[in-house]
Amino acid sequence: MRQTVFVLGMAAMLGYPAFGAAQEMPAEYRALMTALGKTGDFKDGVLKVNIPRSDLKVTIQQKPVPTPLGFGGWIALAKSDGGHDVMMGDLVLTEDEVNPVMSAILNNGLDVTALHNHFFFEQPRIFYMHVHGIGTAADLAKRVKPAIDLIDQAMKPGAPASAPSSAAPTMDTATLAKIVGHQGEQSGPVYKITIGRSDLNIREHGASINARMGLNTWAAFSGTDANAIVAGDVAMLDKEVTPVLKALRGAGISIVAIHHHMTGVSPQVTFLHYYGTGPAAKLAEAVRSALNLLAK
Repeated sequence: MRQTVFVLGMAAMLGYPAFGAAQEMPAEYRALMTALGKTGDFKDGVLKVNIPRSDLKVTIQQKPVPTPLGFGGWIALAKSDGGHDVMMGDLVLTEDEVNPVMSAILNNGLDVTALHNHFFFEQPRIFYMHVHGIGTAADLAKRVKPAIDLIDQAMKPGAPASAPSSAAPTMDTATLAKIVGHQGEQSGPVYKITIGRSDLNIREHGASINARMGLNTWAAFSGTDANAIVAGDVAMLDKEVTPVLKALRGAGISIVAIHHHMTGVSPQVTFLHYYGTGPAAKLAEAVRSALNLLAK
């Protein structure tokens, strides 16, 4: 699953600038992808490497859900002040994979900064592990590879992958974008809108922690206009947490997790994951109600 998305910033509603176009990828980043056997892209000074879990066939309350709804992992690298790289990532794991992968991360000098769920009632149970490290691109590739190798081994060789549907969208995505106030990208049966928090100047060792490094809010829609699902994440300052929770719960959206993704950053950012079902336009209105409460 490609996790890269065409993102408009908060220009329409919150005054944030749109993200830039693809840039020429540094040679050390190309070497990192080759070492990991993964693909990715380089935009806004950030290398984003995809770690898809197309092997997972996930159901929620016995109903199948598409992989692009939120079952793809990634790592991202950006340059620090000293010329080294800051790495952040989010690995998608089944229950039995969590602790072996965590040990592989920790035993190779990297940090685990969060472990949490994104959904309720899913089968198999899926967990998300946020990882962090600082070093050269080559060094980070060497240190993160044992964990990625465990994920690759878990993806049963020879098993047919869950390919995204090529069917035409069955939702009026133009209306969803208009309601939410931001454009998104279609990935198979999923329409995903990703929104940065460029109002927050968060840096680590001089590296900008931007939307491509994980500082973003997103909403993924799938289904039909009359019967859709939405899953997503909201990045919030402390003072925004309770108002956003009230807005989503008031719209009938289920909150499934509240947590951080990063440690040692200022200001502190809290993330919540949500899930809802119903008419697509109503779900988009619920997402917009939460966005309206974020800092302008």
